[in-house]
Amino acid sequence: MAAEYFDVIIVGAGLSGIGASVHLRKQCPGKTFAILESRDAIGGTWDLFRYPGIRSDSDMHTLGYNFKPWKNPKAIADGPSIRAYVQEAAAEHGILPHIRFRHSVRRLSWSSEDALWTVEADHEGRAISIRARYVLMCAGYYRYSAGYTPEFAGVSKFRGKLIHPQLWPEDLDYTGKRVVVIGSGATAVTLVPAMADKAAHVTMLQRSPTYMVSLPAVDKVANWLRRHLPLPIAYRLTRWKNIVFQLFFFNFARMFPERTRQKMINLVREQLGPDYDIATHFSPRYKPWDERLCLVPDNDFFEAINAGKVSIVTDHIDTLTETGIRLESGKELEADIVITATGLELQFAGGADVEVDARPIDIGRTVLYKGLMFSGVPNLASVFGYTNASWTLRADLLAEYFCRLINFMDAHGYVQARPKDPDPLMPVEPFGNLKSGYFKRAADRLPRQGTAGPWRNPQNYAFDIFRLRFGPIEDDALEFHRAGSSQIREDSPAALAEW
Repeated sequence: MAAEYFDVIIVGAGLSGIGASVHLRKQCPGKTFAILESRDAIGGTWDLFRYPGIRSDSDMHTLGYNFKPWKNPKAIADGPSIRAYVQEAAAEHGILPHIRFRHSVRRLSWSSEDALWTVEADHEGRAISIRARYVLMCAGYYRYSAGYTPEFAGVSKFRGKLIHPQLWPEDLDYTGKRVVVIGSGATAVTLVPAMADKAAHVTMLQRSPTYMVSLPAVDKVANWLRRHLPLPIAYRLTRWKNIVFQLFFFNFARMFPERTRQKMINLVREQLGPDYDIATHFSPRYKPWDERLCLVPDNDFFEAINAGKVSIVTDHIDTLTETGIRLESGKELEADIVITATGLELQFAGGADVEVDARPIDIGRTVLYKGLMFSGVPNLASVFGYTNASWTLRADLLAEYFCRLINFMDAHGYVQARPKDPDPLMPVEPFGNLKSGYFKRAADRLPRQGTAGPWRNPQNYAFDIFRLRFGPIEDDALEFHRAGSSQIREDSPAALAEW
């Protein structure tokens, strides 16, 4: 039996995958496509994570799609609201019939002779093969099956419950319990105040501090604009207000790191008072934006500390004991529940194996072309959002560019677009622009980025608009082939410039 065929396979039905499918339907209306989702629900991250307080760490006017205004008065939204927003977008744009749930993609194999991908997936114990001209990976940037937990000594001795937020038990009752949350990233900063009201006490145990920025959960300007202007106009104005602020703040922090550092630390001091040990618990050793900042909506984290419901301990773990955690300082933290908010396991392309003409591709040795395609790999794109701004801002742009590329190839009779291998003398560096532990752990599994031309990944929305939405498709780093031919494009650069 011949394998089923689609023009495009989209992997993942989360925020990125649903958005990409809407762009595809709008910009490439004649293309057939299917979405392969490993789980049994829409929403990706926002359906997977169910821990208390789960919320966005970006405002929803920029984390939301560019084609669907966010209507909720709260700009810093909870997980269920975001999940409902993604589901609503899928229903409104007729995406639901295209989703195939419980399809876990395991291998992508490209044939230059056929100019097609063969996508192999597991579906309820059966092997499924689908052929497609293009594959767009929207499977997120981390492993869904399990998060990262360090190997703590004494784990077998601990008589309480040890939980990673990625695998949160639905029936967990922490009422009146002593809770220790290990970690100081976005998950920990979300969990700690959310659990504080019911738990006897919550301790956040961190090895080192993280920069925290407090913002109101409600955007009063956005809500005013929505009351006085048509919704699409109000949404666009709010998006650009927030985009400009994000760009300004990030670039100011990079140009004046010490001034930014002192300002953020002083803002925390204003919340916790002059007697709090800010130097130990809220003064990071790295520069602002070397790691992603943690958002504190409506000062909830600081209010929980001031109320005596939350404590912060900055130390290293020696071992877990029967009743809690012994630290290297000799101090012991008693705990009924220990939560390891210790990060994610990053992966690219959903962790699928990739082959080109029976040759295995090591994604960690490729260089990203325009932040989307892999050097030497044809007709395959992968969506990875911003690390210094809202994920969806870039996901939307990458999906738009992917659609432009398809239409360009159709117009010129091409069936294959392959980023060339970059100049071997060009310096390359890790992807992501962050020094966080989870990026360092996965450095050998993630593609690299270059320092010039389309190999740069500058994490700048304004730059990406010109490059991805309005820039030419044709350039010297991308080669095109027609069916049954190994010859690179025949059109001259001048003839293609309009694209």
